[in-house]
Amino acid sequence: MSRSVAVVTGAAGDIGRAIAARLADSHDLVLLVDIDLAAAQTAAAGLGDTERFIAVQCDVTDAASVTAMAAFAMAQGAVTTLVNNAGAARAVSLHDTTPEIWRADTALNLEAAFLCFRALEGSLKAVQGSVINIASVNGMAVFGHPAYSAAKAGLVHLTKLIAVEYGKFGIRCNAVAPGTVRTQAWEARAAANPQVFEEVKRWYALRRIATANDVANAVFFLSGDQAAAITGVCLPVDCGLTAGQAELAHTFSQSDHY
Repeated sequence: MSRSVAVVTGAAGDIGRAIAARLADSHDLVLLVDIDLAAAQTAAAGLGDTERFIAVQCDVTDAASVTAMAAFAMAQGAVTTLVNNAGAARAVSLHDTTPEIWRADTALNLEAAFLCFRALEGSLKAVQGSVINIASVNGMAVFGHPAYSAAKAGLVHLTKLIAVEYGKFGIRCNAVAPGTVRTQAWEARAAANPQVFEEVKRWYALRRIATANDVANAVFFLSGDQAAAITGVCLPVDCGLTAGQAELAHTFSQSDHY
C-alpha cells in the first residue's frame, strides 16, 4: 500500500516542527519543508526518526521550487495532508510598510498556500485529502503587522474557496488561527520587554497564551477522521482572544464578575 505523506511548510520553525511531530501519529512520512534546508534538517533530526521525518528545501513563493517539492513529495507516497504553515510578519504599521514589504508578505503568507495546494492538488484528490492553512488572529482583527494581517485574512478566504470548489473531490480545507505563541518570532519583543508575555495574558480569556503544541493538536484534529464533516472553517487557537476581553466587558457592564 502507498505510504501516507504529510507536507508541512515552514517546518523548521517552532509551530511547524510541533505540527510535524504531531502528524507523525497519523502518517507514515512527514516532510519538513523549509527555505532553510539546514534548519529543516536540524528540526527533522530533533524529531528522532530520520526515516519518517524528511527535510526538503523549498522556496514556497517560487512556483518552480514548489513544483519540484511537490514532485518529490508525491514520489514518496500519497500526500494525504498539506499544512500551509510558512509565514512571517515584517512592518508593524502601515506607515512602516513599503510596497516591497507588502508584496513580500502577500507572497509568503497567501500566494504560497495557493501554489502549494495547486501543486499537490492531484494527490489530494486521489485520496480525499485534507488541507490546513495556518492563518492568524491578525486576519480576524487588527493587532498590528498590516501586510501580514491582510494576507492572513486572504488565507482564511482561500480556505473557504478550496473547501467549496474541491469538496466534490472529498478534499477538506480548514484554517487554524493562532493567537500569541511564544516562538522565535517573539524573542526580539521579549528581549526588548521581558514582561511582554505576562502583560499580554490579560487580554486572553484563559489568562495564558497558546503553545506550539496547542496549534499542532488542532491541526491533527482537523486533518483526521474525527473532523470528516468539517470543512471551510477557521478555528481560532487563541485562548479566547477573539471571543472578547474581560477588561472591556467590565468597563462596559461595570460588573465585578469580569
